[in-house]
This record gives sequence, structure tokens and C-alpha cells, in this order.
Amino acid sequence: MVHSEHTVSDASVLTGWYKSSYSGGGQGECLEVARGHAGVPVRDSKAVTGPAVVFSAHGWSSFVTAVKDGRFPA
Repeated sequence: MVHSEHTVSDASVLTGWYKSSYSGGGQGECLEVARGHAGVPVRDSKAVTGPAVVFSAHGWSSFVTAVKDGRFPA
């Protein structure tokens, strides 16, 4: 596994992946998040052996809050 502070090149080496219950599953545009790690790994659900971006817990929380608040235009 090659990684830097903010990425993991092969996300399949990490455990605890799950999709949000809001994903719907039919459109193929889902992200998965892994539980149980120091940071918050996020990957494309279609690319399980692809890279993951690793956010700090605070960074991920801020991102989720911004999405819920509608701060990203569609």
C-alpha cells in the first residue's frame, strides 16, 4: 500500500467501508466511507481497488455539514 498523509493508493486494503443510506444505489455516483481509522478514508464505490482520499475528522465533518446546508451548487 502506497500512501501519503492524505491518500491511499489501493483502498481495498482498508476495512470498514459503507455507503450512506441516502445513496439510493442505482445511479453509480456513490462514495464510500471507512470507519475505524485515524482519518476518514473516502473512495468511489465503483473503484474499490482505486485510491482513497483521507480527510481529518474535522475536515470530513465540515464537508458533510456544508453539503447538508446546500453550500455546493448542483
